[in-house]
Amino acid sequence: MTKKNNAVPMPKDVFAETGFRLPLPNRDDLDDYGKKVYDKLSNPERPLVAGLRGPTGIRLHSPKLAEITYALGYYLRYEAGFSSIVRELAILVTAREMDSQFEWAAHEPVARKEGLSEAVIDVVKYRKSTAWLPEAEAVLVEFGRQMFGQKKVNSETFAHALEIFGPKELVNLVSLMGYYASTAALLTAFDMQLDQIREAPLG
Repeated sequence: MTKKNNAVPMPKDVFAETGFRLPLPNRDDLDDYGKKVYDKLSNPERPLVAGLRGPTGIRLHSPKLAEITYALGYYLRYEAGFSSIVRELAILVTAREMDSQFEWAAHEPVARKEGLSEAVIDVVKYRKSTAWLPEAEAVLVEFGRQMFGQKKVNSETFAHALEIFGPKELVNLVSLMGYYASTAALLTAFDMQLDQIREAPLG
């Protein structure tokens, strides 16, 4: 493997073609069900944020898991009733609180494209004060910081979030953040490397 200038060397137990600690499953070695899932998740007409060089590539080693988590992720991102701003902010808050470099690198450009401002992104990225943010965005950031960072959401923050989002949306919102937290754990365990990025985006 030829290293990029100034690039961090690939760990010895990481496969260059995938960027994590496993090779991508060979489609021809999968059973009929596995091939069906592989084709579905590699469909260029419905591309994933990171393609198969990311959590989906890891999950393909367990095709049923890959299919189930894809369906869950799709529902939580696109059918759970969030605005694109709320959705992408929730994902970034989770990536920041989990210190998931790959997750942040994959979703920061998406968040920007969906209209999340640089100022709001910086609040999350650098853990700045939320005092000046719009109400819904501020409570979402504080909720995530408490849930992941403090391992406890206080009653005031919970009541505020419930008032803004309502029971159904709040359940979906916490589930979305939990989904990305579990993805961050997967990326950590399999040592997912950053692709085409020379410096880690999170300090």
